[in-house]
Amino acid sequence: MSEPVIMAGVAGWPVGHSLSPLMMQAWLKDGAISGAYDRLPIEPDHFCEKVRALAGQGFAGINVTLPHKEAALALADTASEAARAVGAANVLVFREGSIHADNTDITGIRIALKTGGWCPDSNAPAVLIGAGGAARAALHVLKKSRCPVRIVNRSAERAKALAKSFGIEAAIHGLDNAKAALAGAGLVINATSLGMKGQPDLDLPLEGVRADALVFDMVYVPRETGLLAAAKARGLKTADGLSMLIGQARPAFEHFYGAEPPRGTPVRTLLEAALDGR
Repeated sequence: MSEPVIMAGVAGWPVGHSLSPLMMQAWLKDGAISGAYDRLPIEPDHFCEKVRALAGQGFAGINVTLPHKEAALALADTASEAARAVGAANVLVFREGSIHADNTDITGIRIALKTGGWCPDSNAPAVLIGAGGAARAALHVLKKSRCPVRIVNRSAERAKALAKSFGIEAAIHGLDNAKAALAGAGLVINATSLGMKGQPDLDLPLEGVRADALVFDMVYVPRETGLLAAAKARGLKTADGLSMLIGQARPAFEHFYGAEPPRGTPVRTLLEAALDGR
């Protein structure tokens, strides 16, 4: 008798760009695990009912991407300390009739920042672009670093509420005042969908950042966003969204399939090849 197929997927709107299935399926194959992982397009207005339906259809869990991360936490019956601290979830695990929320974006962000060579400096502010679920995970990491924080967002009120929820004294700027926000910055993080394929570019005046600054863009479609291209042109350090994607996926895989993903699978090479072919 064959083993039962363990089902999981990634829910978002849109979600057609997601490379998570390619990565997860490669790990399943190399780990000889009987599992499936698919894209799950879910409109925001139907998120709760569709997720509960998946739980009833035998899914082990799902990854959650834009714009559902805050809704995912609100939907869950229980949540990890990380998800509660961030106020958003990118992983939902279905077990025995209940839904458990976790946030592995924190792990992905830490890995991306370390890979990019960022060293926290109390004299070099970190600039966070955005105030949604992904930005909440980034702010959690930044709070632990104890470096000054500036938040750039279209809605100043939303940015202020974000900082207040973390107990952080952050300088708030609009996109039209990004030049002032970026002056002397040692780290720039794009936690929005700006720059993603099909979305407007994120055009930032990087001339004022420190020469040793790291520019980290969570967007990974395209692999080199306009922001990262501009950063490289100025000789700045960069970290792309693939580093975060892979970093957050490893603990999610273990949640769903009960095993660590194989270490030898060249997932970054697979993902890069897929992006280059688009």
